[in-house]
Amino acid sequence: MRFDHRTAALTVAGMINFLNMYSIQAVLPVMAQDFEVSVAQTGLTITATTAAIALVAPIIGSISDRFGRKRLIVGAMWALILPTLLSATAPTLDMLILWRFVQGLMMPFIFAVTVAYIGDETEGAEMIRLTGIYSMGTIFGGFFGRFLAGFTADLAGWRASFVVLAACTTLSALYVGAALPRETRFRPVRGLRNTMAGFADHITNRRLLATYAVGFTVLFSIVTAFTYANFLLAAPPYNLGPGALGSIFVVYMVGMVTTPIATRLAIRFGRLNTLALAVAGAVGGLLLTLLPSLIAIIAGLGMIAGAVFVQGALAIGFIGTVARHAKSAAVGLYVTFYYIGGSLGGIAPAGIWHVAGWPGCVALSILMQVLMLAIAATFWRERGERRADG
Repeated sequence: MRFDHRTAALTVAGMINFLNMYSIQAVLPVMAQDFEVSVAQTGLTITATTAAIALVAPIIGSISDRFGRKRLIVGAMWALILPTLLSATAPTLDMLILWRFVQGLMMPFIFAVTVAYIGDETEGAEMIRLTGIYSMGTIFGGFFGRFLAGFTADLAGWRASFVVLAACTTLSALYVGAALPRETRFRPVRGLRNTMAGFADHITNRRLLATYAVGFTVLFSIVTAFTYANFLLAAPPYNLGPGALGSIFVVYMVGMVTTPIATRLAIRFGRLNTLALAVAGAVGGLLLTLLPSLIAIIAGLGMIAGAVFVQGALAIGFIGTVARHAKSAAVGLYVTFYYIGGSLGGIAPAGIWHVAGWPGCVALSILMQVLMLAIAATFWRERGERRADG
């Protein structure tokens, strides 16, 4: 598929969303020292964002299904700039959590509506490939946000990192506004009755519900792994600072290699078989991080990133296949479950971390991976179908 301005704009939209979302992970240990709070309390800066996303995502899907795609994507990017700047001025952890929550209110307009745009404007193999390229943008944004925040924090403090992120968001909003074409296949869903009918259809579609559950486990797994790996690596014997921790997230780039490979495998062998391979890779990576070696831990995190991003791309692409109408609302519900998983992934393992440390977090993540595969194996394949994607 030709990499034109539409493809580039969709990729940038995915990138900037995740650039802002998890960049704070690289500076959590420094913030804990600055605000004189515990590990669990700093995790709330992540939970606040993901909880806000989960709260508003279904409503945003309905708004988009009525009013369109591009205007909401670009508008949300501009609206994201202010709370990002205000995060840099937060005098207390509570104020930072508040501005991170406001950031989360903007992000579903970018994430959910962009996926719906792809579902509307493409189909078949083109949809799978474009979703894969979009997912690569989210992967790069996840890495670069953490890297940028950690590097900036080393030079000028963690507050300056939010200023730099706001500048990146501004440039991205300008480009997407200019380069992304207006939707051509969008058909508005008007009236409360039609909106509610769309929701009723989605929540009774067992294949969609299974995909929502897969999304829950995907983000739970990756937030657990990469949040608590920061605390593992910041403590003795590794003692990594924010810049080094930010650099560790270069392993996210593994996902930019595995995702396009996985999209080709999904087209040829089916989503379910490809998902099973990704689960095996994630479990292998998690086990590798148990070795008392920095190189082994980094390699394991790379395997986890490469596998989990494949899982997310497969789940997102499947929504466009099985949602019969009101696709933005269907994506909105997916985003809700996805970020509920992310919210719990940031705080639920805190008790396990204090009791069992990193091995406990690894065991929990493996459990979620096994659960994911069991759900997909049960519901992604209909009787009589040869492939999970129909």
